[in-house]
Amino acid sequence: MYKSVLLILPAIEFNEHEFLVIKSALEKARVKIFIASDAHSLCIGSDGLKVKNDIQFYNIHESNFSGIIFIGGKGVKEYWNNTLLHKVIQKFNERRKIIGAICSAVLIPAKAGVIECCATCYTDDRKEIEKEGLEFKDESVIVSKNIVTARDPMSSTEFINTFLFELARKS
Repeated sequence: MYKSVLLILPAIEFNEHEFLVIKSALEKARVKIFIASDAHSLCIGSDGLKVKNDIQFYNIHESNFSGIIFIGGKGVKEYWNNTLLHKVIQKFNERRKIIGAICSAVLIPAKAGVIECCATCYTDDRKEIEKEGLEFKDESVIVSKNIVTARDPMSSTEFINTFLFELARKS
């Protein structure tokens, strides 16, 4: 079955390690990748990597994708309270599509109200997760129903392998 995954990249200061590990694994698995951002032309990573986005947030239609992944980095904090992204996540969740978030990006689905009980995230953001009424688990990767969360860039490989496993189970 043809699978496509939407990667949400912060316009500035996305985590390049997370992005490159995740993108590479998706390509190896022959998953079609689309990049969404609110950047006007290029997303700029924390070390200067430039990535062109394919889709603006307002053009995301969950029916076009098998899953969605939120990449972390310093710039992702700008999206924590983005109501448009919250609606996007809620639509993916309603259809029980696989939702992945790594590092500080975990706060987006947490604040959108789609994570039910527990998650992991960048340890500096633990209090933010707990403010959302969720239990913080200091583990590399957590799967809760259709949502996969990961703690930090060092969890990238385990995260994407888990995400791909969950994606394969859904088809």
